Order: sequence, then structure tokens, then C-alpha cells
Amino acid sequence: MAEKEPKSEKESKPEETDEVKIEIKNIEDIPGVGEKTAEKLKEAGFNDIMSLAVTPSSLICEAADIGDSTAHKIINAARNALKMGFMSGNTMLDKRKEVGKIKFQSEELNNLLGGGVETQAITECFGQFGSGKTQIALQLAINVQKPLKEGGLNGYAVIIDTENTFRPERIVQLAEAEKMDSKKVLSKIKIARAYSSDHQMLLVEKISELIDNEKIPVKLVIVDSLIGLFRSEYAGRGTLANRQQKLNRHLHDLQRLADRYNLAVYVTNQVMSKPDVFFGDPTAAIGGNIVGHASTFRIYLRKS
Repeated sequence: MAEKEPKSEKESKPEETDEVKIEIKNIEDIPGVGEKTAEKLKEAGFNDIMSLAVTPSSLICEAADIGDSTAHKIINAARNALKMGFMSGNTMLDKRKEVGKIKFQSEELNNLLGGGVETQAITECFGQFGSGKTQIALQLAINVQKPLKEGGLNGYAVIIDTENTFRPERIVQLAEAEKMDSKKVLSKIKIARAYSSDHQMLLVEKISELIDNEKIPVKLVIVDSLIGLFRSEYAGRGTLANRQQKLNRHLHDLQRLADRYNLAVYVTNQVMSKPDVFFGDPTAAIGGNIVGHASTFRIYLRKS
């Protein structure tokens, strides 16, 4: 009986595949993203793969005029490129070292919040009119410009003013009280007045353009106040659900901005008095659980 001939080296080796791993560095590198799609995404404010990785598919579908399945593939490719999966507690601890903090003028507040207003987080401050919410916002807009060793982040501040409360004269007073150049301080504060809730949300999207296109190192975003325009436009219980859904989207936009650029978000909030509370403090923040869950830190100011 004839012996079988041994397989040649070529036959015995498993077939080699021609698959080549593509390194994704830019939006154009993502499979399925052509020139036109990339152009539409960039026009909508998606300038890097991180912005795609953290955005819901519905928003990408709307921005680039693509199908839901294509949007999901783009998002998954972006997330895989950034290795956005599970990590160990030690890795998470190392990532937390990237978090910066803007100090308040008050050491008591610094101690309460673990060192100041954190980046990658939303800090909400609520209280009655005249309780000092805007005053804190203006001081933080100055403090963020200071060096790290002085409790700042060497950055710019962006203020979205919804109630026409920003006064540059007050910035001058606060800056000069600390022997700072008031003109230089004001030049590092970008202010925009919002006239509707839609305009307010649009201004948040414009912040990405300031950072990506104009290369402005924004490290603090202030919204003063968060809910004023929403509250005036959506009056009555019949519109409450729509208002809360829109507000929820706005808060998530702010959180994504904070995560993407490692910046701090400080928002002021209005309050209401509960008539059915006979004992204790009847004051409650507007926005309900939507605002409460979205805020990482909540500061309640009361008049003395």
C-alpha cells in the first residue's frame, strides 16, 4: 500500500487573510464615511471621532442625512478606535487625574466640593433671586483664567446669558480687587445672549466651534440661568413633558461637551415655593428630577 505523500508547506499552513486593520485617526478614516458625509458631519460640528462616539445615532442621522444602521456602524467604529469599553478601577482612577478644579473664593465651598468646580461635570447652583448665584458665576469666570497653582485652569470662560444679567463692569470690579488686568480678563470671557430655548441650545453647539476652529482653550461654560427660557416658553402642565424632554437633551449636550473637552460646566437655576409644605423649607429647584439627575454637584444658596 502506497504511503500518502506529506502535504507541502504551502498546503499545511492555514490560509492567510488579506484583512488589514485600518487605523482610525480622523472622521474620514472611518469605514462608510465618504467625502460628502464627512463634510456634512463637520458642518454639523462633528470635527473628531470623539464627538461621533458620544453622540446618539438619531442626531448623526439628522446631521449627515444617513440611515440608522449606517450611523450605528460609524458610532461603533469610532468607539472601537477610542477603546470605549470596560476598564479596571485602577485605570479609572488614573483617568480621574485628568480632572481639573476651579477654586471658589470661599474655602468652605472648596472643601464642600472637594477642591472646587470639577471639569467633566455639571455643577448646579440654585436659590432665590439675589442669593449670589450670578456673583459666583462671574468670579469663576475670572478664577478659571488663573494658573493651576492659584486654583485656575489657564483657560477661557464662555457665558450664555439668558436673563440679561451679565455686567462687564462687575467683572472689572472683581478683577481689580485681585490686582488683575481687567481688560485682559474680559478678553478671555466670551459672552452670548440667548433669546429662546432653541437659541440657548444652539449656542452650546457653537462652543465646539470656538474650541476646534478658533483654538480657544475654553475651560468653563456658564449658563445663567439654565431653565429661565424653557420655563417661559413652556407654560402650563400640558407642555411639561415636552419641556422636560428638551431640557434633558440640553443637559446631555452640556455633559458631552464637558467630557469631550475636559471643561467645567456651571449652571444657575431658579426656585419655586411649594405651598403644601407647612414644616421645613418650602423652596425647591425648578426642573425636577431631570435637572437633579444630570447635575453632578448641587449648591443651594439661601439669603441670610
